[in-house]
Amino acid sequence: MAGSPVEQIPQRLLGKTGVHVTLLGLGGEGVLRTHNRHAEAVAVIRRAIEQGITYCDTAPAYSSSQDYYGLALGEDRKKVFLASKTHERTRDGSLRLLEDSLRRLRTDHLDLLQLHDLREMEELDSIFGKNGAIHALEQARAEGRVRFFGITGHHDPAVLVEAIRRYPFDTALVALNVADKQRLSFIQTVLPAAKQAQMGVVGMKVLGHGGLVQPGSAFGVCKSLSYALSQPITTAIIGFSSPAEVDEAAACARQFTPFSADEMARLETLAMPLARQLTDYKK
Repeated sequence: MAGSPVEQIPQRLLGKTGVHVTLLGLGGEGVLRTHNRHAEAVAVIRRAIEQGITYCDTAPAYSSSQDYYGLALGEDRKKVFLASKTHERTRDGSLRLLEDSLRRLRTDHLDLLQLHDLREMEELDSIFGKNGAIHALEQARAEGRVRFFGITGHHDPAVLVEAIRRYPFDTALVALNVADKQRLSFIQTVLPAAKQAQMGVVGMKVLGHGGLVQPGSAFGVCKSLSYALSQPITTAIIGFSSPAEVDEAAACARQFTPFSADEMARLETLAMPLARQLTDYKK
């Protein structure tokens, strides 16, 4: 694979950032959310870069994910849009996390810093308060250590909608798959709000914690990824366990054609019996 030419993965504009990223992104889960598996994790990151994936996701909460990226990226750091997160809700806590993230990632800046896993309205009050995390993001951007701001969540879409109402974020990382519309839908609430705010949207959990790619599943990687990409989002991130999984998803992204409304509805109906399992991350 290394050194051989590959067909480019299509790209989309990441909202008002002006940056284009590939339809498929590398998630910080899978083998990246481990400890002491450096060789395996670096192999996955390197394969993603070889496949032309440009969006890379990580977080301080994802075990050694940031360290693996720091080992793997090297000169290829400039080829990727690197996104990390802060789970701290205070200014000082978020600045400390950012400093540690930059050290572990071996970079001088993040392309995107996201407020991680927003769950409760009270968290927003803390974030936007006098000593809240939003002030850390703004300071980091002024210092050139962060380019863009974002939010993430998979627990309660109403919290993300309220965050979008309160502040002009650049991106939203949201959970969505074929079972999303069955309850507490992110597709039907957060996506319209993000579109109105000209935000880039990144989809996660598109394989339903792996539930959509089990042996005998009627969905599989390509159908599940294509369903997500047929929504008004920019990219979908997947956590991989091996370079072979990266290759499979990259091939799906290259051949992606948007599903018709009828096909989307058919897949949603097919997923109904699995809805609770596929959306168990919601409140």
